[in-house]
Amino acid sequence: MSVIPFRSVKLILSPDKDLSRALKNILGFYPGNIGIYKLAFIHKSASVVKSKGGRFNNERLEYLGDAVLDLIVADFMYNRYPGKEEGFLTKMRSKIVNREFLNSLATKIGINNLIVSHLNKDSGVKNIYGNTFEAFIAAVYIDKGYNRTKKYVIDSIFDKYIDLQKLEKIDTDFKSSLIEWAQKHKKEIVFETEEESVDPANQITFVSNVLIDQVVMGKGTGNSKKEAEQNASDQALSGIKV
Repeated sequence: MSVIPFRSVKLILSPDKDLSRALKNILGFYPGNIGIYKLAFIHKSASVVKSKGGRFNNERLEYLGDAVLDLIVADFMYNRYPGKEEGFLTKMRSKIVNREFLNSLATKIGINNLIVSHLNKDSGVKNIYGNTFEAFIAAVYIDKGYNRTKKYVIDSIFDKYIDLQKLEKIDTDFKSSLIEWAQKHKKEIVFETEEESVDPANQITFVSNVLIDQVVMGKGTGNSKKEAEQNASDQALSGIKV
C-alpha cells in the first residue's frame, strides 16, 4: 500500500483541499505552495485588495510564466529538431506559445475551471485562459523549480495534447511571414501598436496597424501587443494574397 507524504496529508485536511485535489488531478502531484497557485488563478478583474492598498492578481506571474514557457519550448524544440535551422525552431515555438493555442491548452488541462474572474461571458473571457495558463506555469516553477516544471510541461502537456507533425504544417506566425514577405519584396514594414481604452472589467485592449510602404494594410486588436500585431499581420497577408 502506498503512503501519502505528510505534506500531502496536511493539504488534504486544509481549507484549500478542493483546490489541492484539483491541482493533483492536473499536475499529477500535490502542490507544495498552495498560495502561489491560488494567486495564479486570480484575474485582475477580481484583484484582492489588501489593507495597505496593494492589489494582488496573476499579472506578475503571467509575466514570469511567459518567460519560463518560452524557455521550455525553445529547449524542447532545440533537442527535438537537431538538424533544423533557427527560423524553423522559432516558428514552431510561436505556434505553441500564441494566445489561441494556450487558450486551448488551458481548457484541455482544466485550469479554465479554476479561474477567479469578474468578467461576464460576453467580455472575451476565453482570452484570459492563455494568460492564466502562463501564470499557472510560473506557479509550478516557483513551487517545484525549472526541471520539474519542464518535465511536467513535456510529459503531461506536449506528449498528450500536441501533435508536432500536424503543427509543422500549420502556419500561425503571421507577423514573421509578413516580415519575410516584406524583406523578399524590399518593402518597408512598420507596426504601430498602442493601448486602447480600458473596459469596466479592467481589460486593456491593444490596437495595431501594419503599414507597408506607409500604407495601412492591416489592422488588428487583442488583449496583448503580440496578439494585436498577429491579427493585423493576418489581415495584411490576406490583402496582399500571400
